[in-house]
Amino acid sequence: MTDQTRTPVTVLTGYLGAGKTTLLNRILSEDHGRRYAVIVNEFGEIGIDNDLIVGADEEVFEMSNGCVCCTVRGDLIRVLQGLAKRKGGFDAIVVETTGLADPGPVAQTFFVDEDVKQRTVLDSVTTVVDAKHVNDRLDDSREAREQIAFADQIVLNKTDLVTADELARVEARIRRLNPLAPIHRAERSNVPLDAILGRGGFDLDRILELEPEFLNPPHGEAGHVHDEDCEHDHGHDHHDHVHDDDIKGVSLTLEQPVDGNKVSRWLSDLLAVQGPDILRAKGILSVAGEDRRLVFQAVHMILEGDLQREWRSGEPRQSRMVFIGRNLDAAALKAGFEACAA
Repeated sequence: MTDQTRTPVTVLTGYLGAGKTTLLNRILSEDHGRRYAVIVNEFGEIGIDNDLIVGADEEVFEMSNGCVCCTVRGDLIRVLQGLAKRKGGFDAIVVETTGLADPGPVAQTFFVDEDVKQRTVLDSVTTVVDAKHVNDRLDDSREAREQIAFADQIVLNKTDLVTADELARVEARIRRLNPLAPIHRAERSNVPLDAILGRGGFDLDRILELEPEFLNPPHGEAGHVHDEDCEHDHGHDHHDHVHDDDIKGVSLTLEQPVDGNKVSRWLSDLLAVQGPDILRAKGILSVAGEDRRLVFQAVHMILEGDLQREWRSGEPRQSRMVFIGRNLDAAALKAGFEACAA
């Protein structure tokens, strides 16, 4: 199946109270002409969110027992398989995770199960963030940090509850955790739905069509690292504890072509050893002797990549990759990447 015939799935995540259910209700109730199925992942034996979701034509499917990891991933696969076989079908699916969930295993579901891969395509992991309380959450919650680091796009909600300076500091801290995800400011989750749905956030080639600079290192510096100790707050004081963030992004660029076998081995070995700490990795590679771009994505230890469109005339044929995770050794990553040169 092509992406056009598979049902797109949006994973909606965000810490407790960020505004996920408000956004979900907008998706279900606004007049956009699309039919959505909703999968709600509850935490605990008694479902609450299901009762908070507005009545609409769409159907809501509930998975109990919280965090979507190995056991609940099986539930998610069964629900998705059941949805795919229903008559009438759906235009799209939204999976709302519990506020305490790591979205990684949810995203992995769309790569590990062949039946799910055939019938659905992951459109994006969209994280809703509470601008008022996010600094406290980032200080005390690993899950809150992972939800932001994992996002393809971020809805920065409740921006009316903070000052312009506070908002700038919050956005700077989010950028340090995730240099890739576009940030949409919102009040009461009022982000335009066409800005976040059907965007192909997990489709790296499509994102690069929309945003050619997507994978470029910040500040135009090859191999620049978003280190928490870098002074990037432009004069703001550090009272928001940015040094405590254990997640960061590392951007790498290589001008000469890579050896396809070397880079495949290096990435596979790297993910085998450090996969649990690497939340996301994305890249576009110029492979020696190949006219097409090699595009890859990794979610923890799962690596997906294929040759996509040809390099265009005048397009710089350089290799770029970004790693987002914890305990990343930027110098070792840079050395490993450079060792893959053809």
